[in-house]
Amino acid sequence: MRPMLQRLSGLVALAMLAVLTVLSGCATPAGSERELRTESDRSSAEKRARVRLELASAYFARGQANTALDEVKAALAAQPDLAEAFNLRGLIYAGMGELPLAEQSFKHALELKPRDGDTLHNYGWFLCQQRRFDAADPQFAAALVAPQYAEAARTWMARGVCQARADKWADAESSLARSFELDPANPSTAFAYAEVLYRRGAYERARFYVRRINGQPDQSNAQTLWLAARIERRMGNMGGVEDMARQLRERFPDSPEAQRLQRGRFDD
Repeated sequence: MRPMLQRLSGLVALAMLAVLTVLSGCATPAGSERELRTESDRSSAEKRARVRLELASAYFARGQANTALDEVKAALAAQPDLAEAFNLRGLIYAGMGELPLAEQSFKHALELKPRDGDTLHNYGWFLCQQRRFDAADPQFAAALVAPQYAEAARTWMARGVCQARADKWADAESSLARSFELDPANPSTAFAYAEVLYRRGAYERARFYVRRINGQPDQSNAQTLWLAARIERRMGNMGGVEDMARQLRERFPDSPEAQRLQRGRFDD
């Protein structure tokens, strides 16, 4: 299951949301209503910081970690209390293998914005990748109840994957079922859910979810075909096994899954 889990790490992303705060309104005529802070109210330093942060996020998405880190540094030079910059810095450092610096960044971001769902999610996934499962789960739980957090589906999925890594299969099934309910079109969720169901011996249900993926050629891959072959084998459907095996050999002949098929290692 590890390759799938590693792929899912690509689901961790920074949400760039503007924060609306209430102005004191010292220049507002007496008796008038207070106004919400908008982009025009930002200082020039804040605007520079936001531009730099957007550039950092774009560079990070393209895999240019060093350039992204430079842009984050520029953002923080302009606005030292920008929590989103520390959140992104944590992701960058984690990707570079600088784990203590990554954790320090996530913690600092949460000191600035303790209820930021994005940072809570990212820190939870970071901890999960370090196999610190007991520390990760409360971060996911806090993200799911964070105000205005709009990415519950991805957090339920990450939580379920993390619980599977910890061999908490019943919890993983529950979390992934919730993620699928919120985002049934996500093939990563369907695959993770099918994998957990397979591990729990619920082969008929696992077959249903993996077939949703393999029925779409642009979504299926070596992992989904290999899981389907293993499910069909458990269900005694050798014709189904051969069909999945044929597709695996033809489409992904050099994949690790094709090598396992060649060796007959269905139970790895």
